[in-house]
Amino acid sequence: MNKIIAVITLVLSLVLINFSIIEKEKHLSNTDIVYLKLAPVDPRSLMQGDYMALRFGLSEEIHKELSKETSNKRKGRYDLKNSDGHVVVVLDDKNVASYVRLHENETLLDNEVLLFYRVRNNEIKFATNAFFFQEGKAKEYDSAKYGKFHVDENGKLLLTTMHDQHLKPLGN
Repeated sequence: MNKIIAVITLVLSLVLINFSIIEKEKHLSNTDIVYLKLAPVDPRSLMQGDYMALRFGLSEEIHKELSKETSNKRKGRYDLKNSDGHVVVVLDDKNVASYVRLHENETLLDNEVLLFYRVRNNEIKFATNAFFFQEGKAKEYDSAKYGKFHVDENGKLLLTTMHDQHLKPLGN
């Protein structure tokens, strides 16, 4: 009986993992590319290996807009409620995103793109808050200024690579 349960658990795990991989592959192949300006922080975690904790340039604009809705201020910043939302951006000729406004279910113009964000613990997050890389490769990512994301029609983002100030890919 225990063997049957173990086999069923293994098969279900493999199915779920493969489903997740297929979904990510679909996301990468059927989406637009957007570059978000980064504000990287702590580049190392001893427990998880090398990684770059990420903050995004758009986060400050969103934080300012959302702060208008609250009066709870602490340590010079307004406390935001945990929530989800969409921000409208425009892309320049290199697909670098610039803030336009928070989305309020209005129709987008042709040059506008929707990006999904989350507010958690008073921080604005897009897709991920970390970029992991091979141990010992931190120097290769020191000059990271942009993250390359694939965005679908619902604004869901998937981070693929880090880029320097000239949008040249970093790492291998």
